[in-house]
Parts: sequence; structure tokens; C-alpha cells
Amino acid sequence: MSGHSKWANIKNRKGAQDAKRGKIFTRLAKEIIISAKIGGAEIENNPRLRMAIQKAKAENMPNDNINRAIQRAVGGGAGNEIEEVMYEAYAQDGVAVIIKCATDNKNRTLPELRALISKAGGNMAEKGAVAYMFAQKGLFVFEKGKATEDQVLECTFDYNLDDIVTNSDGSIEVTCDFESFIDVKTALDKSGLIAETAELTMIASVDVPISNKETAGKILNLINKVDDHEDVQNVYYNADISDEVMEQLYSEGTI
Repeated sequence: MSGHSKWANIKNRKGAQDAKRGKIFTRLAKEIIISAKIGGAEIENNPRLRMAIQKAKAENMPNDNINRAIQRAVGGGAGNEIEEVMYEAYAQDGVAVIIKCATDNKNRTLPELRALISKAGGNMAEKGAVAYMFAQKGLFVFEKGKATEDQVLECTFDYNLDDIVTNSDGSIEVTCDFESFIDVKTALDKSGLIAETAELTMIASVDVPISNKETAGKILNLINKVDDHEDVQNVYYNADISDEVMEQLYSEGTI
């Protein structure tokens, strides 16, 4: 199969995020704290915590930092008050935005995000206004030559994958249900198929096509400003920006 990459339009956000090592560690620590608070500190019984720790180690986060985050979650000390919250918003052209945060003060986070989004030309949405357009999915992305569709299907035949897509650049994207993510990842890893990206994400059921460069730039500016907020863990949106427009924005240094 072939098709347009749902992942391509958020690579710009990940690239900017990956350049900020300190912020990555902060986000990873918050995810570990929340995962341990929700599911407990026993890694073998907490898939979300196991994934959070795997991500932290992949980013070379020191073990001391990881253990300290777990202890903060279960020990009742500083950091135990951090909670997970989700906000919804609209960007230009009715693009839906989901903002996942980890915060110790919702009364600070919400007005700050509202001000950022308003200044960037968007607006906050009521709870449930856009969330129904998204579903939590497991996403795996393989670089060109790292896997084939047949190889992926062969080692995951016991699980129901949502889709396998080969993109125009030769990369392969695999999506599965949230509940199957850990099992699919384990099967892929055991087969030696290591994905460039393996994570839980929010995928929109309906995309909004964006072919105007100016509009696309405004949307991505809004997304990046929100993503830079210290309490934001992830931002998801349903803009389907054409490859041509993305290339122009990259070449101009807009994103």
C-alpha cells in the first residue's frame, strides 16, 4: 500500500523538540511520574511506565533521574502533585488541536495556553469539541530499507494492525490499537525490526487539507508555540499540509 504520511506533518515539531535536551528530560520525567502514579512503580505490571522508561533510556537519561522520578511519584514528595490534563483548541481553518499536559497547577497552565493560542490566531475549544475526532493509537515508523510490509505482517500476524502504509520516501508506517501497542512492539523487537519511532499517539479520523503556504505557516507557528510551553507533553492536530508547502516552509526557514 502507499499513501501520504500522517507522521510527516509533525516531524517539524519533533525536530525542534529533540534539539532541547533539558526540556526532553523534563518531559520524560513527568511522563514517568504520571505513569507510576497511575499504574504503580512495578515496571513489569505497568506497560505505560515501561514505555516511559524505555524512551528515557533511548534519550540517554541517567538512571538516577529515572529512579528519582519514580520515587517522586510513589513517595508523596515534591512532584507527586503533577497531574495529566488535556485541552482542546482550534487553529486556523478549523484545524483541531489536542494538547496533553503534565502540570502541578492547572490554574496557571490553562490561562497561559489560552493566551498563547489566542495570540497565534487560534482559540480554545470546549471539552469534547474536537477530542471525538482523534483516537489513541500505537504508531511505528520505519526508515526506508529498515523493514518491508511483508516482514512486519509476518511477525505481527497474531495482532490486528489498523494499517500499514509505505510512503513516497520509502518509509513505512504501522498503526495498531492502543491495547495492542506493547504486544506489537515486543513482536517487532524480537524479530529485529527496530522502528525509528515507536509511540502512542493521537490520530485524527478526518484531516483538514491545507495547501496555502501562509495558512500552513500560521498553523505550524501556533503548534510550535504551544509545544514550547513547559507543561505541554504532546500536541496533536489534524492539518494535512501538502508536501510542496512543507518543503517551501522548510526552505524559507519558517519552520
